Formats: sequence, structure tokens, C-alpha cells
Amino acid sequence: MTHHSHSKNEARTRIVVYITGLTMVIEIVFGVLTRSMSLLADGIHMLSHTGALGLSLIAYYLAEKHKNNVCFKSGTEKILSLSGYTSGIILVVFSGYIMYESTARFFQPVSVNFSDAIIVAIIGLIVNIISAMLLYHDESHSDQNIRSAYLHVLADALTSVTAIVGLVAGLIWNIVYIDAIGGLISSLVILRWSYGLLKKTSLDLVDYQKL
Repeated sequence: MTHHSHSKNEARTRIVVYITGLTMVIEIVFGVLTRSMSLLADGIHMLSHTGALGLSLIAYYLAEKHKNNVCFKSGTEKILSLSGYTSGIILVVFSGYIMYESTARFFQPVSVNFSDAIIVAIIGLIVNIISAMLLYHDESHSDQNIRSAYLHVLADALTSVTAIVGLVAGLIWNIVYIDAIGGLISSLVILRWSYGLLKKTSLDLVDYQKL
């Protein structure tokens, strides 16, 4: 991948980090104020992804800084694969957290300010859609770092959708466990994405080539 592509991907990732970080703070604050566990979980989920996206920025910085370092026998592309692999592990950990929280909601339902929580969740979804559009491009398959960032944003969008569905259902029918079901489904989908990312990046890291 060219230096120009790295710079372009880094710039896109930086923008996404900024807007995701701001949205994360809003979701966590309103999750506490509205007592919405789904919104709070979405905010915490976004917190993990803000950290992962920050990791992606560090990977781009290190790849650029050491691009002429002869100690890197295979170049610095593996730094991006390593970042993608680490992000995949983070996805697995937080999908497990979402699964745990979703299961707990079956047994510990709470009173929620649904209307305010829905508005904030919709804002979060819009931000995730914009972020996904910024990160998706034709070269995403060859840059595992930008691919991992893209998958993190997609995972955020998925949890935002399930949060909105659960909150709307809770507002209309007062069926709080629908949100928990959505959380479980989201965690399984995220695990599937994580597996694909971990498989691809691990093969890159060990220079595996199918004969």
C-alpha cells in the first residue's frame, strides 16, 4: 500500500476518533441520566472502539515513522496487521461483555426514560453511519488496520440499532427483555466479525500463503 493511502486512511481514522469520542461521552452521560442500560452499554461499547481506533492511529504513526528502518525486514505493514489483530481481540472481549449485560437484564429490569434515550441512541447511530462511510473504501481489503476500524464502527452501529429497537419496544409495549435479546444477537454477530478479522490478520502476521 502506498504512503498516500496510509496518510488518507490515517486522516479518515482521526476524524472518526474525534466524532466517536464525543458521541461516546454523550451516550454514557445520558445512559446514566435516563437509567437506560442499553444506552449505557452502547456508550461503553463505543468507549472500547474509541480506544481501538486510537490504536489504529498509533499504528499508522509507527508505520510511517519506521518506514525506512532497515530493522523491519518485511517493512512496516505488519504493524497495521498487528493493530488489526489487537482490535479483533478487543471486539471479542466487549462482545462478551455485551452478552453478559444482556443476560443480566433478563433478571434485573429497570425503570428507563425511554424517549430521551431513544433520541440519543438515534444520534449515535447517525454518527456510526457517517463514520462507516468515512472508513469504507476500495482498499479496505488490503489495509487490515483500516478494516478493523471499519468493523468496530459497524459493530457500534449494530449495537445502536438494537438499542433503538429495544428502547422503542420498551416505550410502546413496556417489554424490556426485547432489548436483552437484541444485545445477545449483536454480540454473536460481532463475534463472527471478530473471527474473520483475527483469522486474516493472524495469517498476515505469520506470512501465511496458500500454495
